[in-house]
Amino acid sequence: MSYTKENMVMRVLLVEDDVSLSSFIEKGLREAGHQIELVDNGKHALTLCMTEQYDVAVVDRMLPGLDGLSLVKALRAAQVATPILFLTSLGGVDDRVEGLEAGGDDYLTKPFAFSELLARITALSRRQILKSTETKPELTYGDVVINLFEHSAMRQGQTMDLQPKEFRILELFLRHPGRVITRTMLLEHVWDIHFDPQTSVVETHISRLRNKLEKPFGDTLIQTVRGAGYKLEHKTTAGVNS
Repeated sequence: MSYTKENMVMRVLLVEDDVSLSSFIEKGLREAGHQIELVDNGKHALTLCMTEQYDVAVVDRMLPGLDGLSLVKALRAAQVATPILFLTSLGGVDDRVEGLEAGGDDYLTKPFAFSELLARITALSRRQILKSTETKPELTYGDVVINLFEHSAMRQGQTMDLQPKEFRILELFLRHPGRVITRTMLLEHVWDIHFDPQTSVVETHISRLRNKLEKPFGDTLIQTVRGAGYKLEHKTTAGVNS
């Protein structure tokens, strides 16, 4: 398969009731350019996973309300396929087997190195993306369709002639509809730049993409979130922001 993805922006759900540990993980993942949502109990996590989409869930086993093992069993019974990494102090062989048999995809014991946690989360997310694109190579949002294998993009059945960078920007938006994509995320995902070069390269490419994605159809899909970034959200309007 030709499709690869080295710089993924992940949306991670962390289910952990240790405040200091969850803050540490949150800081590290945000610095790596990812989005993270924190939950401190199993019941809240179950509700979120049933209604929201996450690239990976990191779950402690010892949780109030609903323990991690029961949480994962409930999610798998409900056909929720979100990749799950158990992050726990229960590190015995039987504990690991129990966690994996419950539906966990990976198991990491505390204490741990953040670099290993990040590598495992990334591997789970990449595996899920490759698995999904093997059976469904298209991403859609409303009347917008992109084919990851053919590297083609269409709207309302009309082909859009996108340059490679424009295609990668649109792909990122389609993977995270309705969620804010920051300038830093775009730089890392599209240009593999891990610092802000203080240029208008992002704004220029967003403007070019809008001219092809929105202007011919008289509406706005890429919304500017002042001071934060951009998000893909449909709004019918006579004008288009640039």
